[in-house]
Amino acid sequence: MDTDEQLSERDRSAAPPEGWRTRSRSVRSGPGSRPRFPGRGPWRRAGVLVALSVAGVSLLSACVVQPFLIPSGSMEPTLRTGDRVLVNKLAYGFGNEPGRGDVVVFDGTGSFVHDGRSGGVLTGLLREAAAAVGLAEPDGTDYVKRVVGIGGDRVTCCDERGRIKVNGVALDEDYLLPGDSPSQVPFDIVVPLGRLWVMGDHRSDSRDSRDHLGEPGGGTVPVGRVIGRADWIGWPARHWTSLTVPEGFARVPDAPADGRGGGHG
Repeated sequence: MDTDEQLSERDRSAAPPEGWRTRSRSVRSGPGSRPRFPGRGPWRRAGVLVALSVAGVSLLSACVVQPFLIPSGSMEPTLRTGDRVLVNKLAYGFGNEPGRGDVVVFDGTGSFVHDGRSGGVLTGLLREAAAAVGLAEPDGTDYVKRVVGIGGDRVTCCDERGRIKVNGVALDEDYLLPGDSPSQVPFDIVVPLGRLWVMGDHRSDSRDSRDHLGEPGGGTVPVGRVIGRADWIGWPARHWTSLTVPEGFARVPDAPADGRGGGHG
């Protein structure tokens, strides 16, 4: 039988040599090891999630729905300064084109703007990134207006009651800002095929197709420059609503097939 003295000697001989834990620790933290820093894992995961979220929002904004910050009162009372609308970028895919009464966002380069974009490349990229999520005003070449005439339509102003006529039919524009007349500027234009005649709902405070009558294209906007259709007001919450086509446009007949527009009626 082992005595107490033999047991204590065996315990001492089984014990690790002095300094063993220190050497073991130094080996584990040598050049080939990966030091662990508290919190590094969670921060890295959070960074990845943020990057993926930003990429997802950017992709959604580029291809499907883009928030658009309303920069002025030219579309009042339908859209107010500071409203954020959601622009449906798929609305005019698969052969669909803008229709009369649609509220559209478009790039006015070549129609409303002839000087191109201003500012440096970096400034432009930062603005585009902020505008893509509705945090900044859109580029100076982007506009939001209502389509009044499409390719082939004859749009005239005004009849004896001061109303705009499209293909001979007078529009009852109850969406205009109260007190505004349909237009103080007379015009008579046949919209070229593949282009749009657009106007703001606040007619006395809107720079629209009327302001570019004497320029190439006669103030009309190419369909190919349309970014999308404004379908919803997403912010502020008290303005939440969908944007629908006013009923008056349903009475407008299609333009004649010869593309010369309708008569005065």
